[in-house]
Amino acid sequence: MERLVIFDLDGTLLNTIADLGNAANHTLAELGLAQHTLDEYRLMVGNGMRKLIMRALPEEKVHDDAFVDNTLAAFLSYYANHIDIYTKPYPGIPELIFALFTDGFRLAVASNKIQTGAEKLIEKFFPSIDFVAVMGNSPDYPLKPDAAVVDYIMRKAGTDRNHTIMVGDSGTDIQTARNAGIPIIAVSWGFRPRHELTAADFIADDVLSLKKILKL
Repeated sequence: MERLVIFDLDGTLLNTIADLGNAANHTLAELGLAQHTLDEYRLMVGNGMRKLIMRALPEEKVHDDAFVDNTLAAFLSYYANHIDIYTKPYPGIPELIFALFTDGFRLAVASNKIQTGAEKLIEKFFPSIDFVAVMGNSPDYPLKPDAAVVDYIMRKAGTDRNHTIMVGDSGTDIQTARNAGIPIIAVSWGFRPRHELTAADFIADDVLSLKKILKL
């Protein structure tokens, strides 16, 4: 049975924080609200776009559902047209993905990013790779850390838990893997501090370490 590697996207394959933060700050500025640094946004992302906006808003606005909805819509509209201004793969990632693909690994993406955004970025930065699935936030599956999206990817790939591993950069990814019953490699180059990653089965501090763990 072929081996399957399921990657998180933001903070794992791609450094997307500048485009996410800039889009959020543009939206906040349009509303006359306080903005945040990119380092602050590192701790706001990872649980879907609505949660990102709620974390970026002042506390008094968070419980106003209509305001959150409108702010999210404005953010998504701007972000869709500015999603790849500064975004780029982490060093060594394109080469790693190509090596895994040519070595016979099945590859997939499980992200809490909007579906169209995830697809656009994968197509731009990994155009020659035939991913089993590129899964973002959609009405069909709950967000990570729910394991439904991982279960779907395994079914689509025709593989099982014994031949699947996940790679991510956050506690959300670790919990997703635990809920799915698969091992997880946490990468320390992403958006979350290293101490958040200690519950992972492995921690990779660079792409070379990740290749060794994957036995590539």
